Amino acid sequence: MIQFSQEWKSQFPIVTVSEAPLLLSNPTSKSLIGPLIFNPIPESLAHLFTSPSLSPPFLNPPPQLSLSRFLSTSTLADSPLLLSTTSSIASFCGPPDKYFSSPLLAYNRLQLLKCPRDDTVVVFFPTGTNHDRVGFLLLSVKDKSLVATGDQKDGIFTANKSLGSQIVRILVNPIRDTSFLDGNFSFTGSFGYLLVYTMYSVNWFCVKYSESMKRPVLSYLGCKNFKSCGIAGACWSPHIQVESLILLENGSLFLFDLEANCSHMYFRGTKLKVLWGDEGKSGDCKWLGCEFSWHSMVCIVARSDAVFLVDWRFGELNVTCLARIDMFSACALSKKEQFLALSRAASDNVHFALVSETMLVVCDVRKPMIPLLQWAHCLDKPCFIDVFRLSDLRSNSRDDTYDWANASGFGIILGSFWNCEFGLFCYGPSLPPRKGSIASKISEVSNCLYAWELPSDLMLSGGDCQHGDCHVREQFWKDSLPKWTDWQQKKDIVLGFGVLSNDLSSLLFELDEFGGFVLIRLMSSGKLESQRYCASWELVKNLEVAHRDPMLLSEDNLLYFIGDEKYKFPRRFKYFELNYLHAYLNGNLSQVLNSNMEKACECSQEKESFSLEFHEVLCKKLKICGFDRFRTSPAIRVAFNDINLPTSIHELALRRMWAELPMEFLQLSFSSYSEFLELDQKKIALEFSVVPELPQLPPFFLRKPSSRSNKWSSKVRISNSLVGPVLPLPILATLHELRNGCPNSQEETGRFSSESELSAQCNEAMQVAREVALSDSTTKLQDDNAVSLDDDRDDTWDHSEKPKSFLLYHPSAWQRSFEVDKEDNCVHQDDNFASMITKVRKKQSSRPEKGETFKLEFFDDLCPIDLKFDARELEFSLQETKISSLLKKNFSKWQEEFTPYREFCSQFTSPRDKVA
Repeated sequence: MIQFSQEWKSQFPIVTVSEAPLLLSNPTSKSLIGPLIFNPIPESLAHLFTSPSLSPPFLNPPPQLSLSRFLSTSTLADSPLLLSTTSSIASFCGPPDKYFSSPLLAYNRLQLLKCPRDDTVVVFFPTGTNHDRVGFLLLSVKDKSLVATGDQKDGIFTANKSLGSQIVRILVNPIRDTSFLDGNFSFTGSFGYLLVYTMYSVNWFCVKYSESMKRPVLSYLGCKNFKSCGIAGACWSPHIQVESLILLENGSLFLFDLEANCSHMYFRGTKLKVLWGDEGKSGDCKWLGCEFSWHSMVCIVARSDAVFLVDWRFGELNVTCLARIDMFSACALSKKEQFLALSRAASDNVHFALVSETMLVVCDVRKPMIPLLQWAHCLDKPCFIDVFRLSDLRSNSRDDTYDWANASGFGIILGSFWNCEFGLFCYGPSLPPRKGSIASKISEVSNCLYAWELPSDLMLSGGDCQHGDCHVREQFWKDSLPKWTDWQQKKDIVLGFGVLSNDLSSLLFELDEFGGFVLIRLMSSGKLESQRYCASWELVKNLEVAHRDPMLLSEDNLLYFIGDEKYKFPRRFKYFELNYLHAYLNGNLSQVLNSNMEKACECSQEKESFSLEFHEVLCKKLKICGFDRFRTSPAIRVAFNDINLPTSIHELALRRMWAELPMEFLQLSFSSYSEFLELDQKKIALEFSVVPELPQLPPFFLRKPSSRSNKWSSKVRISNSLVGPVLPLPILATLHELRNGCPNSQEETGRFSSESELSAQCNEAMQVAREVALSDSTTKLQDDNAVSLDDDRDDTWDHSEKPKSFLLYHPSAWQRSFEVDKEDNCVHQDDNFASMITKVRKKQSSRPEKGETFKLEFFDDLCPIDLKFDARELEFSLQETKISSLLKKNFSKWQEEFTPYREFCSQFTSPRDKVA
C-alpha cells in the first residue's frame, strides 16, 4: 500500500497542480528545511583573471535561426542574392538541430579539481587558437582574497598536447585514495585524471604535482580516435577510478581502462556488444549521454526518446528500459517531447536525474518506468543538469538548526548556457518524524522523495535583475537588434561555473546566517570571476549592480576568439566624422548642409577650391568618361542611351540624377590622386576607386580598386587617374536643390529629401520604360500616379510604327523569391530593383563572309539583348573559325529546345515577327 501510494503521488508533477502530493511547502516544513533561495551578494563580486584565451571561438549560427532563415534575414532587400536560393542551399546541410545549436554550449566549460597541497584549486578550461588545448589556472587564498595564478608571463598554463580540433567537454576525476600521502602531507603521485573529448577523439591526462616547478602539471596519457562516428557522451567510473565509458552517436559503447596496455599512447578500449534489438531502432532520435550506476559493470544510457540500463556483470549484456518519453505524455506541455540531458544523482548510484523539453524527473534504476519525482521546469531547452548536495550550497552557516536538511537534501541546477536561464530544484526525504515512532521506522526503509519548496531562479551571471522594468527594457533591447543577430552574441554570458569547496570558502568569508557558496564562473568575454551566494527566504528582485540599462551591462564581444598572443604593435586610432551620414539617416541632411554652408560664408578667409589648370584637366577627364553628353540632350535620354547591360529601374534613376548635375557639382564629386592635399599624420588619407575610361554614367560597373595606400612610397609613382565619387549622390543632389531654391521640398516638412527624389525618379523612369520598351506581363507600374515624360523625350521615341529598342522584363528568379516570401507571410517586392531594362539587339547578319575573319560580333544573335565586349580584337585562324561556328550551331540548337529561353523570347516577339 505504501509503494502504491508513492507511485500514485509521483504522477503529479510539481508546478502543474496547485497542491502537488510530493511537495513540502508549509510553515512546518520551512522551519525544518530552511531557506532554499540563493541570491548573489553584489559586493562579493571579484575579478580573478582576464585573457582572450578564455573567450571561445566563433560559434555556430544561433539556435533560433535555421540556415535558410539566417541567409534570408541577413540578405538585404536590394541584394542580388536571391531568397529563393537560400532554402536550396540550406537543404544540402540537413535539418537543423532540434535540441541545441552547438555542443560548445551544451556542457560546462569550467572544471575544478582540489589539490591536496596548499589548499589550491586547479581550474581547467579549453584554450588555444581553435580551443583545442587544455588550459588551467591555480586558485589559492591569500589575505582572505581569492588569487588566480598563471605562468610567469601573466598567461595561463597549458597542456603540451594539442588535440587538433575544438574541445567539446572536459571531465575531471579526483583520486580519492590518499595512500600516496605521507605524514607530512607531501605527495609524490597523481591526484586526478582528465577526460577530454572532441567531436571524434577522446584524450586522457594525468594531473600531477611537480616538486621542481612547485605547481600541478598535466601529463598526457593517450587517446582514442573514432573516424566513422562522432562522440555523444562520456563519463568517469565512480567505482574504479581508471575506467571511463564512451558513447558514440550511433549508440556504440566503449569501456576504457587507463591501466591497460597502451600502444604508442593509443588506447584500444573494449567495445561493449550491446544488442539493442528493437530498442536500437531509434529513427530520428539522438543519443545523449551515459553514466555509471551502482556497479562498475552497470551503466545508464540515455537517448532522446528512452533511457536504458546496460548490465554486463554476468558475461552477457542485458538491456532494460528505465524510462520512455511516452511516460510523461499526459503531463508534458509539448506534443513532441524529447529527452535532453542525463545526470547521476549525488546521493547514491541508483538515482539519476533526467530532463526533457518540459519535465525534470528523478528516477531509480530499481523501479523501471516509474518516476520518483517530477517537476515542470518551464525552461527553454535546458541542456545542462547537475546535482549538488545541499551541504555544499549552504556551507559555513552560523545556525545549526538546519543541519539535518543540509545533510539530507539535494539541489539540481538545470538550465542552458546559451539562454542564460538556470533554475534550482531542491528535494530530499520527508520531514524527520519523532524518534521511536512507527513513522520513524518506516522512514528508515522508505525511499520516497519530496520536492522541497517550489523551484527558484539561480542567477549565475550575478548581474541579472528580476525587476519588471528591467525585463521590459531588456526585451526592447533584444528586439532592436538585427534579425540575424541573437542577443546572446552581444551580451556577456556564463560559459562555465564551479562551486568552491567548503574549506576554501570558509577562508574567504565570515559565517552567514543560513550559509551559502562561492561560485567560480567563466564569462564569454574571457573573464574569470568569483561571487558569493547566500541562502535567503525570498529572491532579491532588484540588484543595485544589475538595475541599469541592459545596454550598459552588455558587451560587444560577439563570442569571437581574439587570439593567444597580445597585439605587439602600438595601437593608434583614427576617426571619421560621419555627421553627414548621421544627418542623412535621420532625414535632415538638407538642414545640416544649409547650416554648414551659412557658417562657411561667415568665414573671412576663403580659399580657392580648384585652380584654373585643374579645372580644365578635370573637365577633359569628365568628358572622356561620358559626362559631356547631357549638355545638349535631356537627362532621361542620356540615362537610357547609357544602357549597355541589363539595368534595374533603380540604377536607371540614379544615372538620371547624375546626368542632371551641372559641371561645377561634378568637380566637387571627382578628383585625381595628384590633386589630393597632403594630409597630416594624425588624419586619414581617404581612398577611392578609379573611374573607368569608357564613356558611362555612375554607378560604375566593375571598377578597378584603389591603387594608393595611406602614404605614397618613393618607389611608387603617383597615379593621375580620375577617382570618385568623393561626395555621395545624396549630398550632391541636396546641394543642387539648395542652389535652385528648394523647389522639390516636401510640403509636410519643408525639407528636401534625396530619398523621396530618388523614388520620384524611379517612378518616372518606370513610366518611360513602359512606353519605350517591350515588356512582359509580370512587370507592373509601381505608382499609378507616375507622370509621363513626353516633353523630355525625342519624337522618335513616341512613334508607334517604329520597333522599340528596349526590353523591360521581370526575372523569374525575383518572382520565385516573392512567392517564397509570400508563403512565409513576409511580403516584400520592389519593382525598382526587380524590373530590368536592356537594349534590343539589332538584327543583322552575323555569319562571316567567305574569307572574312571570325569576330566576337558573330555571337550576338545567340542573345536577345545587345552585348558589348570590353576586349581587344581577336583574330581567329581558319581552324578556330570552323570550331567556333560549330559551337555556335550546337548552342543555338540547345536554345531552341530550352523551354525557359523560348518562353522568355516569346514575351517580346511581336505578332508580325511570329507570322514571319
